Amino acid sequence: MSEQLVESLRGLTKDVVSESIETLKNYLRLPTISAQNKAIPETVQFVVELFEQAGGEAKVLDELGGNPVVYGFFPAGSKGDSTKTLLFYNHYDVQPPEPLNEWNSEPFEPTILDGKLFARGVSDNKGDLIARLTAIKVLKQLDGLPCNIKFMVEGEEEIGSPNLAPYLVKYKDLFKADACIWEFGGKDEEERVNMVAGIKGMAYMELTCAGADIDMHSSVGAYVDNAAWRLVQALATMRNEKNDILVKGFYDDIDEPTELEKEVVANLPFNEEAVRNLYGLKRPLITEAKGVDPREAMVFQPTMTICGIESGYTGEGAKTVLPKNAKVKLDCRLVPGQDPQHIFESVQAHLKAHGFDDINVVLINGQKAYRSDYNHPFVAHVLETASAVYEKEAVLAPNSAGTGPMYEFGNQLQVPVVSTGVGWVESKAHAPNESIRLVDFEEGVVHMAYMLSGFPIAMNQHSLETSK
Repeated sequence: MSEQLVESLRGLTKDVVSESIETLKNYLRLPTISAQNKAIPETVQFVVELFEQAGGEAKVLDELGGNPVVYGFFPAGSKGDSTKTLLFYNHYDVQPPEPLNEWNSEPFEPTILDGKLFARGVSDNKGDLIARLTAIKVLKQLDGLPCNIKFMVEGEEEIGSPNLAPYLVKYKDLFKADACIWEFGGKDEEERVNMVAGIKGMAYMELTCAGADIDMHSSVGAYVDNAAWRLVQALATMRNEKNDILVKGFYDDIDEPTELEKEVVANLPFNEEAVRNLYGLKRPLITEAKGVDPREAMVFQPTMTICGIESGYTGEGAKTVLPKNAKVKLDCRLVPGQDPQHIFESVQAHLKAHGFDDINVVLINGQKAYRSDYNHPFVAHVLETASAVYEKEAVLAPNSAGTGPMYEFGNQLQVPVVSTGVGWVESKAHAPNESIRLVDFEEGVVHMAYMLSGFPIAMNQHSLETSK
């Protein structure tokens, strides 16, 4: 694969990118919020038409519950290798846009300003789907598709993909592939494209403490127990002031990282000052007191995070009230080997052992972590092609600090998975003013086209190595 091919792909991409951005704008105008069951049928139809208009086959799978899954297929060209197949995973649903007053433009009316495209879902994940379809269009104009290409586009990723596994089980043969490109990725503060070969799991729980049938005057706090205080006290038994997680069984069965994975993580870029500026941090990193490298914590260590607490009165001014109940959302990011059901049961057992068995715990979402074999030639191929296209050394971590249904893909399809995309360090996915930069979209198209061009060679190399 040569510099000449990259330049040819750049030229072809420039010819079609304006049309692709207009298509993306139409996609972004659909307020596909899975949490609120909005715009699902029309978005499914839109995705089907995207595949068909690009010359592919589309099927809607919807008999197993939940929002429909869309399957797309593009056969290898006459000069391509029809024995090799790459699968793309994307999702068509997006997060709710609130808080609306923090947006500088309408969240579902795409707006271009200073070379950036703003809209809810543009980074997570609608922009990546259009970029991948654009790469197919470019390759067809150049010399045809080098391999078979499949898509799985689901509509429940933003609510934890609760119904995805049955589709993967039933349609295992339909989605069979040699490797998978995952949904997301983007550039960091140093303009390096960041990719991952795995993902953390999650146990997302809701803890509720009920103290009375109604809110009370705070004067009765002299003799009535306070649900908010009780919940806070229960939470304090689960993690100490050094941020150590104290729940017995929480660290059970964790898979130890390999020496190669440790080496890769030790060399990942990490700019603490840039992180502080990006988020406006007011306190030291919690890894500082623990003497842990933030990169190791991000990739190899599980977490327990209070995502939100709700109780009593939090409006303007004063209202002297003793809350009738209190509720907290708890998010545990898990590493390979951990089981979300076991984490849930461990939290229940911990609360009971510490005298808080009146606190009700519900597991809202559970997903296992997944980490691809970092030695697989596909991982190296994606990394090398990214460095060539972006003309800067790319970064590929063993796994992301975030979560998605990657475990089900690895478990059912037995494929290496690498995640890369067209976002950037200030994409603000899940937040107001979500954006991508147009230049990153264009480069992402070129990378996908270039990566696909050499995909059969990389996979044939793997076949030769495994047959020895």
